[in-house]
Amino acid sequence: MSQGQNQRAPTRPQTMVTFSIGPQRLAVPATSLLEVMDPLPVTRVPGAGRLVPGVVNVRGSVVPFADLGAALGLPRGGDVANHRFVVVEVDVGGDLSTVVIHADAVHEVASLHPEAILTASASLSPWPAEFLLGLYKSGDGFVILPDLVQVFSTLAKKPSTPSSNGTTI
Repeated sequence: MSQGQNQRAPTRPQTMVTFSIGPQRLAVPATSLLEVMDPLPVTRVPGAGRLVPGVVNVRGSVVPFADLGAALGLPRGGDVANHRFVVVEVDVGGDLSTVVIHADAVHEVASLHPEAILTASASLSPWPAEFLLGLYKSGDGFVILPDLVQVFSTLAKKPSTPSSNGTTI
């Protein structure tokens, strides 16, 4: 493996689904994707933090609604008509959990070769290094590969705390 590649990269091409949160493109493995749907009403949960503020009814199942943008410090953007909910299945603490992610737009399904995955330098990203599997260059710029297992495992362990203005984060 050459320098700059991520050691956690798969050995075969992987099918990825790309989406945007604010100005940033992200990609997740298609194997973790359950569906992409139009936004649904989010039921706020009292005392829930801003990173997982509520739940969504997905085909009769109550599913946590995660604001991945808030977890990664990304602003919302794009035309609201393009917003979608990306429903993924993620291993959180040894249990498979279904989670809804709010995306500003869903772009494409693409095949990603492991040699194209670069290590995301902590100095190049404002996000915690453990939240990133790597990145790759596409025709539209860099696409971030978030480590959904790490992000959601961390969020599941993080207690809600009141901020200085009294709201829960």
